[in-house]
Amino acid sequence: MTSIKIRLTMMTDDVKRFAAIVGEYPYDIDLCSGRYVVDAKSLLGIFSVDLSRPIEMRIYSDDCGDLLERIRPYIIEEEAEK
Repeated sequence: MTSIKIRLTMMTDDVKRFAAIVGEYPYDIDLCSGRYVVDAKSLLGIFSVDLSRPIEMRIYSDDCGDLLERIRPYIIEEEAEK
């Protein structure tokens, strides 16, 4: 598992772009905000968390370098946990 901190804006296009990118990958990806955990591939899930604060993104794959490169604009703090 890889865990990073990301920041998404309330802008609908920003969230749609992010969800489209992560939706292309076959492994599970969660977003964690406080005690809430949502599917990162779900637009409704993303909009249900507090987007004004950094969000923990959990990627359930150790081979996710390509994804990390594509979402680099959203990453605010890299802290790989494996």
